[in-house]
Amino acid sequence: MPAKDKLGLIAGNGKFPFLILDAARAQGFEVVVAAIKEETFPEIASSGAASVHWLSLGELSKLIETFKREGVHRAIMAGQVKHKQIFSSIKPDWRLAKLLLSLRTRNTDALLGAVAKVLGDEGITVENSTSFLEPLLAKPGVFTERPPSEEERRNVNYGRAVARHVAQYDIGQTVVVAEAACVAVEAMEGTDATIERAGQLMQSLEGAASTLSRSLTVVKIAKPNQDMRFDVPVIGIGTIEAMKKARATCLAIDAGKCLLLDGDGVRNAANEANITIVAD
Repeated sequence: MPAKDKLGLIAGNGKFPFLILDAARAQGFEVVVAAIKEETFPEIASSGAASVHWLSLGELSKLIETFKREGVHRAIMAGQVKHKQIFSSIKPDWRLAKLLLSLRTRNTDALLGAVAKVLGDEGITVENSTSFLEPLLAKPGVFTERPPSEEERRNVNYGRAVARHVAQYDIGQTVVVAEAACVAVEAMEGTDATIERAGQLMQSLEGAASTLSRSLTVVKIAKPNQDMRFDVPVIGIGTIEAMKKARATCLAIDAGKCLLLDGDGVRNAANEANITIVAD
């Protein structure tokens, strides 16, 4: 019997790595997981992978050695690694320290792109994280029962313009808008924390004279020339829960470039909260 093809999975947090694992196994791959101790859910150990190896952030040499020992020549990065973890909690080994010193900009795209290049130089090709999950990419149109109102559409148009300017500098992919005013911009904290911050700001205005509507619109986009190998925009039920808590009523995402994890669950949660989701 011929040996199965092997796929390396560099797993961050969330459900994304589990979806990749299941999809790859369904296509006949043996999946070798490099699980990040600071991020990956412990359930990955019993998820059906051929093997699971736990590594700390910064152990680039150990990652390469593990994949080579396992005979891995193709790999995928899936799951979030918090930006603040990358630039604060990381303890780089000599190989990663050398790479960090060579970076001209200290952002996630530059770092992960450099890591992908190092892996490629070692014979391990990093592939698009969505290559096994094409059906989960958002389709154009309204995803929920309720379409956006005229005010929400104006917020979406304004938010997209702001978000595209911000994203080109790799600052963040999410902005939160109220009546065509930018309430919050994502930086290192992540999407859900940005939504929470916007909600707290709007709640602090309660009882005070304000020209802003308390209704928030969240716009999450892909970066210009989005590298689909990593940091792909992802929406899950957690995003809807954060929006509900912040009293946000509209979510706009990029069609074909944003993954909807647990699509039916996201749709149902949004409908129950009277949140509209639109992909353009």
